[in-house]
This record gives sequence, structure tokens and C-alpha cells, in this order.
Amino acid sequence: MKKRLISTQGSTLIEILIAIGIMIFVILAIGMALVDGQRGWNYMYNRIYSDVVTDGYVARRKLDAILRKASGETFSLAGDGSWIEVNYYADDTSIVVDRYARFYVSGGDLNVEYGQLNPKQTISVETVCSNVSGCIFKQSGRSAQMILTLDDGVKTNTIITSAIANN
Repeated sequence: MKKRLISTQGSTLIEILIAIGIMIFVILAIGMALVDGQRGWNYMYNRIYSDVVTDGYVARRKLDAILRKASGETFSLAGDGSWIEVNYYADDTSIVVDRYARFYVSGGDLNVEYGQLNPKQTISVETVCSNVSGCIFKQSGRSAQMILTLDDGVKTNTIITSAIANN
């Protein structure tokens, strides 16, 4: 009788299909994790760099920069907190407070009006940020506070910032 030799070195079709199924499952799991990570990153990026966030940052920096130049004794504030005006020196060599800056909201924009004091005359108006849904100014001694709410229809951001007049 002849012995029949059976080779056990190869793989059966069922073993190959099972291995392919396991690889597909692992690849899909890795793909889902990558997609989810990308979605999370995009969400945070859009949240951090959205218009209302960057506009709020710009408004905060502008208020701080102007108030650092301002004379602490010459604040003017609307009774309802709708605007604040500070007087400041035109440059470092000035000995007299001769300029003013007024923050106010008009048409959904936060504006700064710059001008000279004597005679009182507007020099320029700058739009600091848009999408303003509310803004209140408060004063306490030599410091001023701005509570600014920005809303672009998708996101809302409220910024509360204070600055102290240094001069």
C-alpha cells in the first residue's frame, strides 16, 4: 500500500477569510479613531479661532492698550454704561492731557473714536469688532471694566475685562 502524504504547510480558505475579516475590523477601528480625532481637532480649532473669539481678544487688547496711556483722573462714563471716554497724552513728551478715546457701540460694532480735547474735535473712528449684541462699561477709581457680548448667530462669547489707567 502506498501512503498518501498530506501537506500541512498551507492555509485553508476559511483561515484566510478569518484573517482578512480580523484585519478589516482592526483597520476600521483605527480609521474611526483617526476620523474622530480629526473631528475633535476641527471643532476645537473652529471654536478657538472663530470670529467672536478673535474679535473679543482684539477688543480686550484695544481697551487695555488705550487705558494704559490714559490719565486716571479723566474718565467719563455714560450713566447707562453705554460708552466710556478716557483722556490721554498724545505722545510720551506731552505734559498736558490733550487727546481722548471714546468706546461705544453703534450698529452692532464696537467703535473707538479718537480726537483732540482743545478744541474738542474728532480725528478718526475705528471699528474694533463686529457682532456686538451687548456692551456695558463700568468704572471703579482708576480702572475701567468692559462686559462685551459677541454673537455671530452661531456662537456667543462674553468677555469681561478690566484695565487700569497708568498715568
